[in-house]
Amino acid sequence: MDERDYYRILGVERGASDEEIKRAYRRMAQELHPDKHSGDKEKEERFKLINEAYEHLKDPEKRAQYDRFGRAGAGAGGAGGAGGAGGARDAGFGADFQDLFGEVFSDFFGQGRRPGPQRGDDLRHDLEISFDEAAFGSEKTIKVPRTVNCATCSGTGAKPGTQPTVCGACKGSGQVRYQQGFFSIARPCGTCGGVGRVIKDPCAECRGMGRLRTAHTLTVKIPPGVDTGSRLRIVNEGEQGPRNGPSGDLYIFLSVKPHPIFTRENDDVICEVPISFPQAALGAEIDVPTLDGPVKLKIPAGTQSGKTFRLKGKGIASVHTGRRADARVMVNVETPTKLNKRQRELLEEFAALSGDETTPLKKNFFSKVKEIFE
Repeated sequence: MDERDYYRILGVERGASDEEIKRAYRRMAQELHPDKHSGDKEKEERFKLINEAYEHLKDPEKRAQYDRFGRAGAGAGGAGGAGGAGGARDAGFGADFQDLFGEVFSDFFGQGRRPGPQRGDDLRHDLEISFDEAAFGSEKTIKVPRTVNCATCSGTGAKPGTQPTVCGACKGSGQVRYQQGFFSIARPCGTCGGVGRVIKDPCAECRGMGRLRTAHTLTVKIPPGVDTGSRLRIVNEGEQGPRNGPSGDLYIFLSVKPHPIFTRENDDVICEVPISFPQAALGAEIDVPTLDGPVKLKIPAGTQSGKTFRLKGKGIASVHTGRRADARVMVNVETPTKLNKRQRELLEEFAALSGDETTPLKKNFFSKVKEIFE
C-alpha cells in the first residue's frame, strides 16, 4: 500500500465519485477494525491511514487541495496535522466519523433495548384437519400458549398504586457507554436490563415481569380448498408486546389427514372403484362415492381396467377462486378368486369361443412383439 496516495489507500480511481469513495471506506473499515484484530499493530496503523485518506477525499475542498498539491497541500497526518485538534483527529478521524461509525459498525456491537413499547413476537401453531374439512372449510377452536400483559399491573411490572422509576445508571436510556480506545461503545445497561426503568415494588401476580404465560382460546375459520402446507395468518393473535406494545401475529400451519378412499391431485379428487368382469364386459350403471355423496356412473361395455371417468364439479373448491375442480373415478376390473363348478365351465366355454378378437389389447400387444423380433 502506497501511504502517499490516498486514492490507492482506499483502492479507488482518482475520478471516483463520492459514493464510490464512501463504499470503499466502509468496506476497508470493516475489514481492518481493531476489534477484529486485537493487538495487530500493523492493521491498526492501516486502519488509521484509511481514516486519514477518507477524511480528505470526502471533503470537496480538501480533495481539490490534495489533487492539486498532494499530501503536503492537504496537510499530512490528517485534518489536524501536527497542530490539529488532537484526540481522534490526530489519528486521522473525520469530524463526522462517529456518525459513520454507528452506521458501519452497528453489526459489531449490540444495541440496548428501547425502553418504550415493543411489538410482540409472532407465534406458530400446527393444526391437523380432516380431508372433508380441508375440502369444504370449517371452524376449529384451538388453544395457543402465549404471553400476555399482566392485568393486575397493566403490564408495568410494578405493584398496583406504584410506578417503575427511571434507572439511575443509564438515566432511562437503557444503555451505558464504554470507552474503548478511540471509540465510545453503547451496551445494554446491566442495572435495568436495557429497559431504562427499575421496579422497586414488583407486582405480586407477575413478579415484576409485567407479563404472564397463559393458554389463549380462539376460533379459527378454515377456508375451503386448503391443503397440507397451507398457512393461515391471524393478525394480532401472537405474543402481546412488552410494555403494552402491539401484539404479534399467529401463523397456523395446516396438515390434512389421509382419507380412507379419496386422494387429492391439485384440486381434483381421485377415487379407485373396483368393478366385476361382467360389468366391464357388458357395461353397467354403478354408484360411486364423491365428496357430496354417491352418484350414478355409467360404465360402457368393454371398459378396460384403469379407465378413468371424470365427474365435473365434484372436486375441491379452489382456495383462490372458489371454483370446484373435478372428481376422477378410476375403475379396476376385479378378477374372481373362487369359482364354483358351473362358473368355471362357463368361463372355459367363453375362453374357447373368444379367440383374439374379443381381447384387443392382447392382440395389439403381441402384434408389436412380433414386429420387434421378426
